[in-house]
Amino acid sequence: MVIEVRPATVFEDVRLMVGPKRPDANVCWCLSYRIPSNQNLALRGPERGALVKELVGQHPPPGVLAYESDEVVGWAGVHPRADTSFARNRKIPHVDDLDVWSVWCIRVRPGHRGKGISHHLLAGAVQFARDHGAPAIEGYPVDNHGEKVDLTMAYVGTRALFERGGFTKVAETDSVINRFPRVLMRRELH
Repeated sequence: MVIEVRPATVFEDVRLMVGPKRPDANVCWCLSYRIPSNQNLALRGPERGALVKELVGQHPPPGVLAYESDEVVGWAGVHPRADTSFARNRKIPHVDDLDVWSVWCIRVRPGHRGKGISHHLLAGAVQFARDHGAPAIEGYPVDNHGEKVDLTMAYVGTRALFERGGFTKVAETDSVINRFPRVLMRRELH
């Protein structure tokens, strides 16, 4: 199995990974951390997809996609923290004033899970941030101590995944997902 991670510049592939089955559904589209919460709440149905299509056309795009033999199998939301709600999040601290990037969502398509694709996505997110001059990249995974995380909440990743990706825990947070505390993990990129 060869996995290639590329910038998320193909809207149809992003839609397949994070969009709804029905265009009028109000699913996340991986916007909840990418845009201010009032805008996120105001966007309805097809407006959400239209905004993602716009973001995919921007430089840099809103994340990376994993491909296995040209079939999209995974997504990671990654962007400068200043362009995300983490810039203002009261539960996740800023440890310094570096213009860090954030990786906030790692998603693998059903039928492709358990193959290590999330590790490729995280490595691809790191490389994407590095290629765009980021001094460091942060993630905010759950510290689940090996316990099972509900699949609907697993998108934030686990501390073990980030540690295996070269990240180090640098701070506790006040955020909790699926009963597990989230920790601030960082990887320097210079």
